[in-house]
Amino acid sequence: MPRWVTRIWPADPDAPGGRAERRGFAYRAYVPDRLADAVLPLPAGVVAMVSRAERAVDALNRDPPQVASLEVLARRLLRAESLASSRIEGLELSQRRLARAEAEGEATRDETAASVLANVAAMEQAVTPGAATKALRTRDLLGLHRTLLLATTTPAIAGRLRDRQNWVGGNVFNPGRAEFVPPPPERVAELLDDLCAYASRTDVSPVVQAAVAHAQFETIHPFADGNGRVGRALIHVILRRRGLAPHYVPPVSLLLAADARGYVAGLTAFREGRRAEWVGAFAEAVQRSAAKAGELAGRLRALQEAWRERAGHPRRHSSAEALIVRLPAHPIVTVATGQRILGRSKQAVNEAIRSLAGHGVLRPVTLSRRNRAWEAEELFRLVDDVERELATPPGSREPRRPAPRRRNG
Repeated sequence: MPRWVTRIWPADPDAPGGRAERRGFAYRAYVPDRLADAVLPLPAGVVAMVSRAERAVDALNRDPPQVASLEVLARRLLRAESLASSRIEGLELSQRRLARAEAEGEATRDETAASVLANVAAMEQAVTPGAATKALRTRDLLGLHRTLLLATTTPAIAGRLRDRQNWVGGNVFNPGRAEFVPPPPERVAELLDDLCAYASRTDVSPVVQAAVAHAQFETIHPFADGNGRVGRALIHVILRRRGLAPHYVPPVSLLLAADARGYVAGLTAFREGRRAEWVGAFAEAVQRSAAKAGELAGRLRALQEAWRERAGHPRRHSSAEALIVRLPAHPIVTVATGQRILGRSKQAVNEAIRSLAGHGVLRPVTLSRRNRAWEAEELFRLVDDVERELATPPGSREPRRPAPRRRNG
């Protein structure tokens, strides 16, 4: 299969800009090699890095951190991953703003939050238990895309492969100045089928498989929008399917978001044939994120112990104790959400909230005139600190500033 194909962009007399923008021109679209039966030789140093990454993810999942509720850490990590993945695409949102939107539910008017919540839903779909019992199919990726896009302002393209040329960089009118032009639309379906065949193999290292499949997906760029977020969800589809991450997703997107230029450079290296370079960088991100996830668990446990001490050590089966257990996963609560997550009466939840608020564990916030809520403010400071630490390169005192991405489909 040729690596590049030449296409003609038709003249458009109504295109904005000068005469050059209105003329037709030839451009080159990249068509990647097939992966289904590919063998990727790696140098010893990269193999060692991959091994360390897999041990870190395995340790996080097989010797889980001591937290009061496994669901707490899983939910916190999933939201950290979804926020970071969305941030790479320019959707800036804080942990507090996301929690507020979750507490508001369908009543939220925050479009950015609604888009990130859709990313959370797609991630939850990606790591659904039992997904590894059958081969990965293109329809599974379409399902992730549908979940991601249905709640956005472009639901018409949800779950549909693109039917026109897209590109990365340049301007929004034509690919003449693009930094990268993915395969023509007529090649997309066959390339995705090939990618799914590769992602279903069991004779490849899970971390290598996730790295290569993600880079190939981003190269194909099969959708009109949402490619990055679905492509990063695919990482966790593979890690979960291969049994490496049965409980916890390492928030690898936090590392990728922190060094967006390095991330783009890695994907470019993959397309240019320097696949080992990308795999090594990806494995390092997986290792660091898995280690930080374990550290986060310890800090959550310490925070919960501080809450218990402040609240006078509530009885083991009390509603106040049950709420302390679940607060890291639901840091903004209403009486209604408290009833849902605790499975207890309105009176019991009211008493628990009143007790924790009285001891400074919760503080009141207002969602709307009729919807009172309380937040665990210290939780937001903790997760913000963790994100800042992950964004700070080893040996540096200042976090990296993510570079904005320019996308045209």
